[in-house]
Amino acid sequence: MSDHYETLGVSRDASDADIKKAYRKLARTLHPDVNPGHEDEFKAVSRAYDVLSDPQKRRNYDLGGGENGQAAGGAGFGGFSDLFETFFGGGGGGGRPQPASRVRRGQDALVALHIDLRTAAFGGTADVEIVTADLCGTCEGEGTRAGTRVSTCTVCDGHGSVQQMTRTLLGQMVTNQTCPKCGGYGTVIDDPCQNCHGDGRVRANETITVKVPAGVRDGNRIQLAGRGEVGPGGGPRGDLFLEVIVEEHPVFTRDGSDLRCTLTIPMTAAALGATIPLETFDGEQGIEVKAGAQTGDTIRVRGLGAQQLRREGRGDLFVTLAVETPTALDAQQRDLLRQLAEARDETAPTGSAGETKHGPFSRLRERLAGR
Repeated sequence: MSDHYETLGVSRDASDADIKKAYRKLARTLHPDVNPGHEDEFKAVSRAYDVLSDPQKRRNYDLGGGENGQAAGGAGFGGFSDLFETFFGGGGGGGRPQPASRVRRGQDALVALHIDLRTAAFGGTADVEIVTADLCGTCEGEGTRAGTRVSTCTVCDGHGSVQQMTRTLLGQMVTNQTCPKCGGYGTVIDDPCQNCHGDGRVRANETITVKVPAGVRDGNRIQLAGRGEVGPGGGPRGDLFLEVIVEEHPVFTRDGSDLRCTLTIPMTAAALGATIPLETFDGEQGIEVKAGAQTGDTIRVRGLGAQQLRREGRGDLFVTLAVETPTALDAQQRDLLRQLAEARDETAPTGSAGETKHGPFSRLRERLAGR
């Protein structure tokens, strides 16, 4: 059987405050949500604190009782007598629930993380401001004014519950109810810390720098273990969850791991073909436009898309062309276009009603057919 005093690292004549302080320090370090893999140590520390923080259990333990604080020699005979005393009285107080601990784990927090498309596609860092519950620097989580300590509740004598006796046909029945004075803690803070008003924590604004993995998308959540709120009584922190919100980019949109954009080109470049420069996330790239290109044509540039989340490789970049028709022509330019129209026998052009080869419905059918 392990020694509870050694487990908490305190002497056998340690005060209640010393025991509580030692437990809180170890609980913050060994809590499974903060430090996975130390569950057995955390359980041992909690069991030691449960015994040594209860006056009766500690007295029994010091007199050679069991590691759970039961009286020496009485472990095998308590079941029926405790049950009998709970329902029919007898003054023993058996079956009474243990007082609640003031030290508890903090709540998890959910905060929106706004990032740009580049950071979402390729990873990086981002700053986020949070409002959280932090450890009170005045009382270090104790909740009491400096030089004072919690006192045993005089209503429940430190049990955290009070017993009420009612008469029934079977005799007197005893029920346990949460103590109205201490709220179930068994102790009362008579002189609370003026900074945190006895809670052991205060509200604080904090800016943290977050590492964003490459390939995250809208709605993804990033978990930061142990970065949530400090618990009541200075308990271990909860976790912080960041929900990713990707801001719109002026040029590129995202389609899974692919990137898409529209490139407006001159009519002459569409007719004759050209290499058009396009500034991408990888620097300037030359987009090869073939002669006779039409509005709606899409050019695929492999490997210039977004990074895939938790996988190797990147998507592709899809560039959709938009052919720009000139609107402000001088006399010479207009004369040259007339000559071109005469050469192509288009001085009296005619149109064809219906869907064109590059109309939106034809492109939709082509995409569906290619699935």
